[in-house]
Amino acid sequence: MTRWLNDDEQRAWRAFAQATRLVNDRLDRDLMRSAGMPPTYYELLVLLSEAPRRTMRMSELAHWTRSKPSRISHAVNKLEQSGWVRREHYEGDRRGWLAVLTDEGLAALEAAAPCHVESVRAHLIDALTPEQFRQLGELSQALLDHLTRAE
Repeated sequence: MTRWLNDDEQRAWRAFAQATRLVNDRLDRDLMRSAGMPPTYYELLVLLSEAPRRTMRMSELAHWTRSKPSRISHAVNKLEQSGWVRREHYEGDRRGWLAVLTDEGLAALEAAAPCHVESVRAHLIDALTPEQFRQLGELSQALLDHLTRAE
């Protein structure tokens, strides 16, 4: 039997869904306008910048971004063309590839980061009280825990 949403649940669900889409849309547009970089590329550069030796297996990038390997391969191709990433063979696996963040890629990330952080602040953090933001963090972590457990 279907457990339909009551009026309060429907209102909360729709507000959450719309707010999430709008926040992501604003962050994406701001990143493109300020850095000329799609959010997927920014996310990949961040992941690589935080990895040991600024290097990750392509399969790990796909896992962490919840993307298909073909999508990551396409994005890394574009990042290579920009000189921001280079690919290397993974010595432990003839079929495996590594993505390595170049110095130019790190510089591009460092140039984009301040505008991205300001966008996050403007469209999310500063729109909430400190208590609301703390609650958002707790709620988001609970959802993340639930969704990753379900995989």
